[in-house]
Amino acid sequence: MSVRTPPRLLDLAGTSLLRDNEASAITALEYLPTELFPPLFLEAFFGRRIKTLKALVQAWPFVRLPLGGLMHMPQEETFQAVLDGLDVLLAQKFRPRRCRLQVLDLRNTGQNFWSMWWVEQRKGLIHLRCKKLKIVSMPVGTIMKVLSRVQLDCLQEVDVDCTWRLSALARLHYLRDLHLESPSFLEGRLDQMLRCLKTPLDNLSVTNCQLTESDLSHLSRSPNISQLKGLDLSGISLSDFRPELLQGLLEKVAATLQELNLEQCGVMDPQLDSILPALSCCSQLSAFSLCGNRLSMAIMGKLLRCTAGLPRLREEFYPAPQESYGPGGALHLGRLSQLRAKLIEIMRGLGGPRAIWLSSSPCPRWGSKLRSHEEPFLYHCYVPA
Repeated sequence: MSVRTPPRLLDLAGTSLLRDNEASAITALEYLPTELFPPLFLEAFFGRRIKTLKALVQAWPFVRLPLGGLMHMPQEETFQAVLDGLDVLLAQKFRPRRCRLQVLDLRNTGQNFWSMWWVEQRKGLIHLRCKKLKIVSMPVGTIMKVLSRVQLDCLQEVDVDCTWRLSALARLHYLRDLHLESPSFLEGRLDQMLRCLKTPLDNLSVTNCQLTESDLSHLSRSPNISQLKGLDLSGISLSDFRPELLQGLLEKVAATLQELNLEQCGVMDPQLDSILPALSCCSQLSAFSLCGNRLSMAIMGKLLRCTAGLPRLREEFYPAPQESYGPGGALHLGRLSQLRAKLIEIMRGLGGPRAIWLSSSPCPRWGSKLRSHEEPFLYHCYVPA
């Protein structure tokens, strides 16, 4: 018969401490043995003892607090308590006698809550350092508390899936990739967002929202797009804008641009015709989509001749020509097949291999959803040299 090892007096003391009231536990922290802090923290964390948790953070006797390993599921209340404890700690002119906390470790250990976090002491304060940050369904106040701890020169990518305000972007100076999908706050204020950025962007995606002519003008003049590799303006109506605005934007990024998505932008023949000279200068362009725009057969032939001179262009996604549709707006497959054959003849005359997709639906490369009421009419056309 095996004999169970009796619990140590220290363990019993820690367990009984939280069975009393929180006030007693907090008072006892000044005299609590160091090795009791970890089990007491666990009890307070999972038992949602908020006051005790805040006090434990302020008296933490170890250099590192490995909070990331406890985040098995989002617990906003307890995480907020830790941040509140840090606030009090940082506000104090002199640290408590026992506190040695320098590193709050929130690294992802497989629980998929916060990913790739770590913290270091800098000038006596606690800061978070991370390259990627994902924020999902958190109150703005909590988001701002987290961002106030982030070492901003390390942050490169922020994924926000909740209500966001333009003022919050003022903390994100060093982003290289910026993706904004359906941002309701941006119309007429794009210049304010651009001023938040202190380094050139590699990729900019602003999609499915309203912008003004002034917004596009500010974008084309911004020094932060001078090295842009990817530009996605899909779902933004450009039909009423002066053509020279988009032309100026392409001229600004012509030396570096590799991917351009103008899907479902209301681009028509006059707008496309005006940007063809600038487009022909985008020597690094490798992928280009105009799906979802109303373009005639004539302008598409002109487009193919223009892009034939781009040495790196490998993927071209274009809408079915406007002549492919009947009076009621239905796609006529026989007519589309005839027009496709004419486009192939144009490409043969230009020489060199080409791969294009003609579609009545959004472009597959950028992952857009097809309209539910129609089949994806995709045509892959490869013409040998």
